[in-house]
Amino acid sequence: MPLMPKRVKYRKLQKGKSRGVATCGATLAFGEFGLKTLENGWLKNNQIEAVRVNIARQLHKGGKLWMRAFPHKSITKKPAEVRMGKGKGDLDHWVAVVKRGKVLFELGGVPEEYARQCFRLIAFKLPFRTKFITRAHK
Repeated sequence: MPLMPKRVKYRKLQKGKSRGVATCGATLAFGEFGLKTLENGWLKNNQIEAVRVNIARQLHKGGKLWMRAFPHKSITKKPAEVRMGKGKGDLDHWVAVVKRGKVLFELGGVPEEYARQCFRLIAFKLPFRTKFITRAHK
């Protein structure tokens, strides 16, 4: 089951602007180590799921992962080779709107080198540049 809201007031949303710096969720709140984004963008629900699966395999029942991004925004798409007009397309997938400076994932209960290694593997699955942060120096 993909990550998506249980219910929404409006199924189809406007695109919106992708600019600015994160004010909320820019510091570590749960774990000792975090992955902070350096760019604005959209994080798809399947990318979040890929990260969750990857980390679950890395942790082997040790340590804890906190996911600080949830896909609230719906993205629509018209089918291939369809003429212009005839309204907005059908719902395709869900995304989390991410501003630069937001902490996307946090890890706790593991050594720093291991957390660094885990987040390095995660960073390849994300569509923007990220930075490893710790509680000592955010």
